[in-house]
Order: sequence, then structure tokens, then C-alpha cells
Amino acid sequence: MRFFADLHIHSRYSRATSKDVGLENLCRWAQIKGISVLGTADFTHPDWFHELEKKLNVDSTHLLKLDNKYWVETVPESCASQVYFLLSAEISCIYSKRGRVRKVHNLILAPDFTAASQLNRALSKIGSLSSDGRPILGLDSKTLLNMVLDISDKMMLIPAHAWTPHFSVFGASSGFDSLEECFDELTPHIYAIETGLSSNPPMNWRLSPLDSITLVSNSDAHSLEKLGREANIFDTEMSYEAITTAIRTRRGFAGTVEFFPEEGKYHFDGHRACGVRLAPDETVKHRYRCPVCGKKVTIGVMHRVEQLADRSATVLPPNAPPFYSIIPLRELVSEIRGIGANSKAVGSEYFQLIEKLGSELRILIDVPLEEIGKAGSPQLKEAIRRMRAGDVRVAPGFDGEFQQRRFPKTLNLLEL
Repeated sequence: MRFFADLHIHSRYSRATSKDVGLENLCRWAQIKGISVLGTADFTHPDWFHELEKKLNVDSTHLLKLDNKYWVETVPESCASQVYFLLSAEISCIYSKRGRVRKVHNLILAPDFTAASQLNRALSKIGSLSSDGRPILGLDSKTLLNMVLDISDKMMLIPAHAWTPHFSVFGASSGFDSLEECFDELTPHIYAIETGLSSNPPMNWRLSPLDSITLVSNSDAHSLEKLGREANIFDTEMSYEAITTAIRTRRGFAGTVEFFPEEGKYHFDGHRACGVRLAPDETVKHRYRCPVCGKKVTIGVMHRVEQLADRSATVLPPNAPPFYSIIPLRELVSEIRGIGANSKAVGSEYFQLIEKLGSELRILIDVPLEEIGKAGSPQLKEAIRRMRAGDVRVAPGFDGEFQQRRFPKTLNLLEL
């Protein structure tokens, strides 16, 4: 069975996350987006953990379903489907190793409430779990992995958004040059890394040590509308065991849904305060300093990949799964109309398209272009054609600044 899974999101208990992110709304928006399996997020937070136990029922697959009494059927029939949850949490590890302060975020997947509860008890002895849905702990990533393995061999640790400058395993500011430097002798228990919004599989393929590592993608969403902006595609039975086995072996791991990495807010180097964006070679030319004010620039993901790469960008590793680069549907409509993505008119057209054609991911990836043209407009058909072909223009994001321009401005004026 082919399905989409978004395993790294956040609940309303995480900082800078919408207060609307509760289980009922997550169920609704997962259907709208076309996601069959959604990470619960934040199982380390006591209040959220209690809500998960109260509202989710354990399925025979070791996945979780929202209890019927909490189910809100407010989605178009075209995308109505069963949504499963998988216990997940992100942990921010800040510690000193090999003479440097390290800041690494790690995603944890758990097979059941018992295993999640055991990890919570162990982590609560190290620091507070109630102040943030993504707890910040003085804990070595290797130690965290060891704790996970001691609890259950079915649990999984995945380095989150592995390339972002400030909080990742390969980050330029506080990361490592290899997985082995971070996890030492436990490295064989790292089966996947999360590529993050500012990198995509081809960038990661430039590192031969990652050939045996599954490249997963998740939205890291802090609001409902951002669900599924990146996701994983599985072709397995829908169970915890099948999903984690596919991640470990890549059998049944059918690919990923990706941001165009240039749109990620850390793709290029730069200094946001001065509005300076730099390609890696320009950064070297300026001696890693902002050419306007002289301060150090933030080293982005592309530059970091260049530093660690051991082969050219043209190499395709054996058995590499496919990937699909997308632009969110609401933003495509916004681009065509020339008005804000959060406007009432864009929202109305978005839901009309969902009602006619099905879930958002289905529209962006699978629906034939002719059907899109009939249900929407010639401009939308052309926009999705260009998106699927990779005919997209983006001024790369830098130093925490997302970029928005996707198509030449003439797209808005096409008379088709």
C-alpha cells in the first residue's frame, strides 16, 4: 500500500507553535493534505502525553487512531480517510564534545506508550520536560541513543534537519563532520537522517558515507497548514513495524516529498541584518565576513555540503529512492492570483480544488494535468506542470530568511 507519512511535527505545547495544533485538528488537516500516518510530536511533554493517552486508541498495528468520540468529520468527501498516529518527539541536545559546544536535535520514534513513558522518566531526571514540547537537555546525542536502545530495540533515533547551521548533526555552527564523530561505536544504530527544508536528496548523495543511510523528509510543522510540506512515501502495510523496517532497510521506502531546497531559510550563506546573500564561493572570497558590516556570516546548508562532499553532484547512489519537489497548493494559487496566501479568496479556491480533485499531495503529485486544468484554471495547470518539471526560480534563502519567488512574473499574466 502506497501512503504518505509526516513523522516530525510539533504540538501546541512547543514554542512558536500555533495553539490550534491539537489532535482533532491534526486529524482533519492530515486528510486535507493526504497524509495517512502522522507523528504525534512532543510525547515528552507531560500534558500532551496525557492527552495522547486519553484520545488515541492503540491499533493492532502499533499505530494509534483518534477515538471516535473526538473525531470531527469536517473534511470534503474527496479526501476523507483514516489517519493513524505514530509516537514521536524531538529532543534538543546541547552538550560539549571534542572541545566544542554541540547543539543537535534528534527525532525519536516509539512503538508504544510504555516505551515512550520509560524514556520520559529517564529524561525527566536530566532536565525539565514541561517547559517546552521540544525539551532542551544537557545530554550527549550518543547518550540519548544509548537510552533509546536500552528501552526498546523497536525505538528509533533519527538526527533531525541534519544540515541546519545551529541545531543539527552536520550544522556548520555546532555539528560534526561525520555521524561517527557524534555517535561513536553506536553509529550503526543510525539508519536515517532527516534532510531538512534547505537540502534535498541530491545534495546528500554527494557524501558517500550516507549511501547506506535512508534520507527521510518531514515537515517539522509548527502550524496545521504546514503539514506535509515535506513527507515520506511508503509502499508497505500500514504498521509501526513496517514503517521502521522500511526506514532501516529501504525496502518499502518509496521516496520523499521535498521542498525546493533553495526555498529553505538556510540554503545559502548570508547576513540577514544587512540583507546579504552569498553563494559558498562568494563567502570564501569575502573571508566568511559580511561585505557590508564585516561580521561573520551564517554558513548555510549548501556551503556545508560542499565542505563535506567527497564526490560530484552528478553521482546517483545505487538504489536511491525517487523524490518529488513540491510547492504548497495554497501558495501556487497565491502566486497565480497575485494576492496573499492567507487571503480569503485563496483559501476559498484552495478548498474548491480539494473538493473537486482530492487531497493536496494527490493534486501536486498524482492528478493528471488535464484534470487540474478542468477543475482549476489553465494557469494552475501550467504552474503544476512547471513545478513537476523543476522549472522554478528561487533566490536562495539565507540566515533564517525564507524565499518566496517561484516562477517568472509572467506566469500571473499568461493568457492560456
